[in-house]
Amino acid sequence: MALTDADVQKQIKHMMAFIEQEANEKVEEIEAKAEEEFNIEKGRLVQTHRLKIMEYYEKKEKQIEQHKKIQMSNLMNQARLKVLKARDDMIADLLKEARQRLAEIAKDPARYSTLLEGLVLQVNSLAALILRYNLCLSTFQGFYRLLEPKVTIRCRQQDVEIVQAAVTKNIPIYKDAVKSNIEVRIDMERFLPSDICGGVEVYNDNGKIKVSNTLESRLELLAQQMMPEIRMNLFGANPNRKFMD
Repeated sequence: MALTDADVQKQIKHMMAFIEQEANEKVEEIEAKAEEEFNIEKGRLVQTHRLKIMEYYEKKEKQIEQHKKIQMSNLMNQARLKVLKARDDMIADLLKEARQRLAEIAKDPARYSTLLEGLVLQVNSLAALILRYNLCLSTFQGFYRLLEPKVTIRCRQQDVEIVQAAVTKNIPIYKDAVKSNIEVRIDMERFLPSDICGGVEVYNDNGKIKVSNTLESRLELLAQQMMPEIRMNLFGANPNRKFMD
């Protein structure tokens, strides 16, 4: 039986509706897949950038922490240097006061005469005098140190008479001790500076060997020898020191 125009149109409409429905379903399927892929890619990008941001701020945090450590170390070093400088200044003031006290000895003729006798021959007398000012000096010799047949003594110009008396007194003592003669000359052309505390310098005959027994040199020697003990008494034991020898 032949189809009428109405039947044909009806079938065409039915086929168009079917095709349209399939097309809509395909569109929905494509949109759903695209949405899924979009969400997956979006999640991936968000996670990737999130990790990058976290790494960036972790790096910044580490840099800040490192910078803080460096600043703290610098501040501690600066504070340590200030403490060390303050300690050095205190020791310098202590030595300055000691020098001033040594200068007072030369103002007492009797004590200074005894002191020079010790400096010319040996320093037992010096040690006894300086101990009264808390300055313990080890034995350091003049004539005995050189053991030369001829020596020259240099002193302050104002000390010439006292030194001459000390030489006169100590030559017999020296001869008796070493069983040898000695010729002593006081240098009357070149004197020690008048602004030093006192003492003498003893030279051998050609002037190439010198024994410095000025009060300043003795004080410097003392400071070097007793510096660990001085620091211990002033500032206590160093907690960072591992070896005591």
